[in-house]
Amino acid sequence: MSKALRFYTPEFRQQMVELVRSGGKPPALAREFGCSTSAIRNWVKQAERDGGQRSDGLTTAEREEMRQLRRDNRRLREEREILAKAAAWFARETDAVPPKSSGS
Repeated sequence: MSKALRFYTPEFRQQMVELVRSGGKPPALAREFGCSTSAIRNWVKQAERDGGQRSDGLTTAEREEMRQLRRDNRRLREEREILAKAAAWFARETDAVPPKSSGS
């Protein structure tokens, strides 16, 4: 059975990072504060990436930019699909109308 996802505030995460940096052990902190050891370790790694001490992943700013770009990409794909359908509809409609006679 899996645990329910819990949301931790940025302040809480920062506090855990500071405690680890000041010598706290992630397993002991996890037991004391009720979060997982791996979460604490991940928060420390992410803080190190954001601080420029690690280069093995994306910084928080890069992750947010990636999230925004994916959202924009999804929206643009939807808009393109709508425009393609509209163009196809208009093409069918214009072919259905008989051409006007010259009336000569």
